Amino acid sequence: MTAVTDEGPGQSRGRNRPQEPAPGRAPDGDPPAGQDQDASRGWDDGLIARRAAAATEESTRGETPAAVPEDDVRPQVEAYVPSGSPLSPRLDALRELVGLSRARLGRTALAEAGRVLDEAAARQRLSSRHTVVAIAGASGSGKSTLFNSLAGAQISETGLRRPTTSSPLACSWTDGAAGLLDRLAIPGRLRRRPQPCGTAADEALQGLVLVDLPDHDSAARGHRDQVDRVLALVDAVIWVVDPEKYADAALHERYLRPLAGHAEVTFVVLNQIDRLPGEAADQVLDDLRRLLDEDGMALGEHGEPGATVLPLSALTGEGVGELRELLGRFVQDRTAATRRLSADVDAAAARLRPVYVAEGRPGLGERAREEFADRLAEAVGASAAGQAAEREWRRNAGRACGTPWLRLWRWYESTRQPGGLDRGASTAPPEEQLTARQRVEQAVRTVADDAADGLPGPWAQAVREAAVHGAQGLSEALDELAGRATGAEERATVTGPAGADGGTGARGRTEPEPGARTSARPPRPAWWPAAVLAQVAMTLLQIFGGLWLAGQIIGVLPPGLLTPALVMLAGIIGGPLVEWSCAAAARGPARRYGQEAERRLREAAAACGRARVLDPVSAELVRYREVRERFVAVTEFSTTGR
Repeated sequence: MTAVTDEGPGQSRGRNRPQEPAPGRAPDGDPPAGQDQDASRGWDDGLIARRAAAATEESTRGETPAAVPEDDVRPQVEAYVPSGSPLSPRLDALRELVGLSRARLGRTALAEAGRVLDEAAARQRLSSRHTVVAIAGASGSGKSTLFNSLAGAQISETGLRRPTTSSPLACSWTDGAAGLLDRLAIPGRLRRRPQPCGTAADEALQGLVLVDLPDHDSAARGHRDQVDRVLALVDAVIWVVDPEKYADAALHERYLRPLAGHAEVTFVVLNQIDRLPGEAADQVLDDLRRLLDEDGMALGEHGEPGATVLPLSALTGEGVGELRELLGRFVQDRTAATRRLSADVDAAAARLRPVYVAEGRPGLGERAREEFADRLAEAVGASAAGQAAEREWRRNAGRACGTPWLRLWRWYESTRQPGGLDRGASTAPPEEQLTARQRVEQAVRTVADDAADGLPGPWAQAVREAAVHGAQGLSEALDELAGRATGAEERATVTGPAGADGGTGARGRTEPEPGARTSARPPRPAWWPAAVLAQVAMTLLQIFGGLWLAGQIIGVLPPGLLTPALVMLAGIIGGPLVEWSCAAAARGPARRYGQEAERRLREAAAACGRARVLDPVSAELVRYREVRERFVAVTEFSTTGR
């Protein structure tokens, strides 16, 4: 492959000069005399490289490093990332978050988070003493020339033909990086060692693994795929731009803008500044900073964390020393891998934010629960049941405290009806017999919407599904409650005339739900026996007065109509008066009894709705709060953890 010069397409003819050969190389690019022509028998990143470097440092210092033998399978010493890193709790929280969300979110939503976890686990198993930095750029930007300049040797081919770099090429400053390069799928024949210089700057780069990538705008689709694959795995990246393509939309929209959160592990170098006259370099550099700011990429200026932006010329060497020093400090810090993984976690969390962060404070409040209970009570006819119980209580009071003649008349009327049933209790309104199914469905939809209000889409759907699934059979259960309450009322009604205790019938034994007992015979107040005795006394007065008058009429008793008439009149007037007084006294207890019956039916309906609908909905909300806490833990250390 021919060499790539540092000049762009628009460079003047005077700048299209041949590149100076590297020390120790012939002008035509051939290796010096005596050097092995077989590239597969040269440098590697293991023991052979160390011995060869020590033996030939003085004599063959300028020789071109050769490829690593592919059959070198010696084990590499790797160091793990410390588990006490601030990144560890974030990865643990992300792992728990994915585990808790698999049942509610699709694979597509969790794919990025799963990839980040896999890559983090793979990177943490490899060396923490090495920092993998990729050099990326467009065709003609001079990235291969910068790669060779940093390595101090002609490692990557340069030339005018495009594309020049077809596969990633790696250069490792120290041993032990084989696992990292295997992860990048860089074969041994494309692994190199730099030219040893013995300077302080070269010592600072110990642990650096530099990767030269193909052009990201290459016409070959395979080249672009390799760039995307390697960029997702390296610890840091150096973006090389030139004065002609620094504002390329493909670079900013496809790479810099999506990777804005990775600013701390990003270097942006403006290459070929030797082509810019006067203050043009500063103007282009300022415009580049402006574009990066529009991309959302923080710039590391004034000591603040962010991307490093600097101008240089890989061809003349201007600014390369400064980049080398920055890379040395960056590599010796040995936090690039942690920063990169933390930025990946941030990016995954940002993508997951719409499915975990709710608007407002969703949940089931007391007001929503009470409204749901009210709708179920209305559907089950609790109010009508309470009113019916009140009427029944007052009816039983009238039977117990009414005059015997009125009770006999009622008994006579009941015998004239089919089956001996009381006309007023033969049928009940439809709403007291069965619950309205549409009202129940509306109540379930309303409470589900209230609970899901503000929730992210998947969790709102899960809440609604839990409510609908739990509501299956709710209408039938409420119908049974209403039917039992109605049946108890009918049994209390058809017991017939009052007996010696008032004729209120036997106590019902059906219990619709725990805490919702429905009695067939309303309880009697303490004054009922006195009222019955008073009514008996009034009846006896009527009978006694009537017999007295009859005896006087037939001549058995001495005449004197006034006294027996008054006695009889007292009984006649006293009977209805006692009945009216009992009816007035029964209003309060009857009302309380009806309210108690309504309350019991409301509680029974509410308990049924709570067990079938509210509890499953609450369980979904609790599950959402759990995953929300895990999501907060993922994002909690997004700043301090980097």
